[in-house]
Amino acid sequence: MNIIEKLQWRYATKKFDNQKKLSRESIETLKKAFDLTATSYGLQPIKLVIVSDDKVKEELLPHSWNQKQVVQASHILIFCIETAVDERYIKGYFDLVKDERSTPDEVLSPFRSSLIKSFEKMTEEEKYIWASKQAYLAMGNLLTVCSLMEVDACPMEGFLPAKYDEILSLKDKGLSSVLVMPVGYRAEDDMFSNFKKVRRGVSESVIEL
Repeated sequence: MNIIEKLQWRYATKKFDNQKKLSRESIETLKKAFDLTATSYGLQPIKLVIVSDDKVKEELLPHSWNQKQVVQASHILIFCIETAVDERYIKGYFDLVKDERSTPDEVLSPFRSSLIKSFEKMTEEEKYIWASKQAYLAMGNLLTVCSLMEVDACPMEGFLPAKYDEILSLKDKGLSSVLVMPVGYRAEDDMFSNFKKVRRGVSESVIEL
């Protein structure tokens, strides 16, 4: 597999073929890749909401600046953040570490206490910004995974999170939407698929010391 060729193939898809749907296997791969995304402290303050229902897509469209990809795509991936990263949440993470690795509590306790104190000092806005950065990490990861699978995607910030939260009842789940990414397969007449990719180039974008 030539990773660079796959990344060259990828583009922000402007028009999807609404007759082509992702297989269950592809969706399962994306779900697992999301779960394996690196996050700060390993806390995973993010969740992925996957929408395939056409009626829900239509309801989301006017709150997505009428970007047609939302209704054309096979699925919509909605990257959300946990709204309550508190002592209980952090302790839950460390309980999972203890169960999975059999790590003694005396080893975990200092780091756990340090994290709890750090987050207690953060404002809600600071927590939101921190968690949102983790959502961007997850989107970047899934964009790469999609390109390796030759699944088309369109990363989007242009939507109204409050409306998405309302329609999908995210607040009841302790979540807030941050990013949206329709996924599927490009339409044959999407002219953007043939555009040459424009980048600054390695010599301009990378510094080696």
